[in-house]
Amino acid sequence: MSDQLLTVNNLSVAFQSGSITTKAVNGVSFSLNKQESIGIVGESGSGKSVTATSILRLIPRSFAKITSGEIIFQGRDLIKLSAGQMRKVRGNDISMIFQDPSTSLNPVFTVGNQLVETIRAHRKISKKAAKQRALELLDLVGIPAPDKRITMYPHEFSGGMRQRVMIAIALACDPQLLIADEPTTALDVTVQAQILNLMKDLQEQLGMAIIMITHDLGVVWETCEQVLVMYAGRIVESATVKELYQRPLHPYTWGLLDSQITESQDSDAPLSSIPGSPPDLSYEVTGCPFVERCPYAEAICHQETPPLQQLADGHAVACHFQTGSNTLERKEHAYREGTFTRS
Repeated sequence: MSDQLLTVNNLSVAFQSGSITTKAVNGVSFSLNKQESIGIVGESGSGKSVTATSILRLIPRSFAKITSGEIIFQGRDLIKLSAGQMRKVRGNDISMIFQDPSTSLNPVFTVGNQLVETIRAHRKISKKAAKQRALELLDLVGIPAPDKRITMYPHEFSGGMRQRVMIAIALACDPQLLIADEPTTALDVTVQAQILNLMKDLQEQLGMAIIMITHDLGVVWETCEQVLVMYAGRIVESATVKELYQRPLHPYTWGLLDSQITESQDSDAPLSSIPGSPPDLSYEVTGCPFVERCPYAEAICHQETPPLQQLADGHAVACHFQTGSNTLERKEHAYREGTFTRS
């Protein structure tokens, strides 16, 4: 039996506003095995969250549309399922945690009520059995005194505890895939670490796969095995987490790594950033989408869009300079040695 759980092939998503079409996701492909964790990283507007919500078909149908591609989950193309069939997939087989638990929980219902409602929406069990399951879930995610907490309202919980409730709701029906869209963004650093450790422990305990959406490469390092780097709606690099940190190949990935704050960094040193802005995706992008921000761009970068090419050990990169004397590897080595400075 195949270990492959999810395969996304050539996924493209467009937003329509009047006569303006914005290509938010453009030809994204990747696969995920059972019990595997994959991180999708990139700055705001890179297409991370749109990719994730497209898997669950949660993009707003009034102005967004999947224009091409396949999303194969357990042998079924989710794009071809009816609305009723997708409702059975959401929560049951695939669950999602959103980045701000304050806006995800209903303030006028107790957390117990919201947990019970989720369980009974997918499983034909009594309220009593659903409440018992809710208590088990609160205990599973590390909420103390669940028998008391179950009667409390979201505003009576701290930010970290609210996120634990969201994780409990997501796990209510034992999903095979959990999508976490920046689940620690609204939390302080200490609580972030607790939530990430909880998710790792639950993944090992329950045997589920995880897609982690984040702008923070540190989160990916802590929680994931594989990583996809997205820019302007495309995947520009993919590799194992270890390979990406040891041998990043795309100039955009270098910029993301440079922007991370390290323990050894001088507190007075200026923070690194990538100059410029991403392209406007409502216009046709000619050449490499990163070309205007790349200090290594040459003529071909302005003329041709580089394909995502597979290299050794599963590493893939979308950059023109991989062969010949002017290789990206040579530039990468010089960049790491500090002899090829950014302009």
